[in-house]
Formats: sequence, C-alpha cells, structure tokens
Amino acid sequence: MAWIDALQWPAMLVTVLAAWLVASQSRRRRSAGFWFFLLGNALRVVWGWHDGAHALIVLQVALAALNIRGAWKNDPQLERALS
Repeated sequence: MAWIDALQWPAMLVTVLAAWLVASQSRRRRSAGFWFFLLGNALRVVWGWHDGAHALIVLQVALAALNIRGAWKNDPQLERALS
C-alpha cells in the first residue's frame, strides 16, 4: 500500500499545475485548470480515505464543488443554460 502513500505527491503536482492554468487569460486553459483541480481533489480523497483523514475528505468534496462552479462560470454557454 506504499503507492497510496505516494499519491500525495502527484496530487500536489496536479494542484500546482491546476492553479497555474486557472490563472491563465485563456478560457480553454482555465477550463483545463478546473479539471486538473478535480483530479487533484480525487487523488486527495483516495489518499485521505486510506489514511482515515476524514476532514481532508470533506475539504476535498467542498473544493470539488467550488471547482465545478468555477468550470461552469468559465463556460458562458453552460452558465446561460443553467440560469
């Protein structure tokens, strides 16, 4: 199960890449950034589940909801459809 312990490092790298992309002026890169944030959230949930870090899991679910909101706000067509 050492590979699960190692998930924290790819999760960190994916999250840093996501933050870089979300700060872009390009809508396409921002969109990719939100998807990378969601991948980072998923990796941290798996790692947190293994370690019994329940607060981390709840935090990642909340952050995933915010990332989904950000992805919707970044896509004008989707935002209009949901309004």
